[in-house]
Amino acid sequence: MKKMIRSLVVLSLLVAGALVEIAHSQEFNYDNPLIRQRADPWIHRTDCGIYYFIATVPEYDRIEIRKSNTINGLADAEPVVVWRKHDSGPMSHHIWAPELHRVDGKWYIYFAAARAENIWKIRMWALSNDSDDPTTGEWVEEGQIRTERDDFALDATVFEHKGEYYYVWAEKTRPDNNSGLIMSKMKDGVTLIGPEVVISEPEYEWEMHTYAVNEGAAVIKHGNRIFMTFSASATDHTYAIGLLWAYKDSDLMDPNSWHKLPEPVFYTNEKFNRFGPGHNSFTVAEDGKTPVLVYHAREYKEIDGFALDDPNRDTRVRTFRWNDDGFPDFGQEIGD
Repeated sequence: MKKMIRSLVVLSLLVAGALVEIAHSQEFNYDNPLIRQRADPWIHRTDCGIYYFIATVPEYDRIEIRKSNTINGLADAEPVVVWRKHDSGPMSHHIWAPELHRVDGKWYIYFAAARAENIWKIRMWALSNDSDDPTTGEWVEEGQIRTERDDFALDATVFEHKGEYYYVWAEKTRPDNNSGLIMSKMKDGVTLIGPEVVISEPEYEWEMHTYAVNEGAAVIKHGNRIFMTFSASATDHTYAIGLLWAYKDSDLMDPNSWHKLPEPVFYTNEKFNRFGPGHNSFTVAEDGKTPVLVYHAREYKEIDGFALDDPNRDTRVRTFRWNDDGFPDFGQEIGD
């Protein structure tokens, strides 16, 4: 009789736990696509729970920020244009992949831009703002983020670890690739202090469809590891997300500290009309702790003309979980 009671108690606890898990997974239902025609999405959540959204616009001509108390609310939030491209010269073409960061108490936007006179001479640039709210105040042009190579460079991100700021970006690292991932420490919000170390280059087939690319890095910490996602291949249905990781106590500036998984962790799934997911970022749900993957994807495979001229890379969001081994599971076989 006691064994039967214990079994019933265990069963009831398991059922209750499963129900809690189901309820938790259903607690954050996000509308997808969240925002149409917004690629390279970045969502920054402040400590007081305000969400700021920034992304590439299909016209490649401006930078805008949306603000909301909820993730779903970003869809209907009024975009505030905080900066527009120049008519000529630096920062006059291909305004790509802006990210919004708080560095030493100051807002920065890092983005890529080219010249109207040379549209593929793409370099990285920064804006800064002293206001508490980045949708207000004045955005100041801080100029180019200069690198040792001074080559095709884009998709900068910043993360803090143990009181130091690190800058990660995509730049051409070899004659036979389009870009690899490079990292440097930062002196301040706009100055790299080097050395500049290559932590990942295209090496697997899935990273080299049409173009040999590693780009769009994003960082998230969990357990005793730092994870860095990145995107690879062309910006069509072959685009996919890969994963690097390092131990938190390792020397992050040592390339040998970073390990790359040999297969992508999130990629096209035709069953869900999810084509070319990539250039992701991370945030947390409204509870302040549930991890959320933010990314763009198209709803169709075939593209007419040049992929970058197709505007329909839409922003999507989804919660995800951590596996028992401490690695992220982005739900490749789960629809949005």
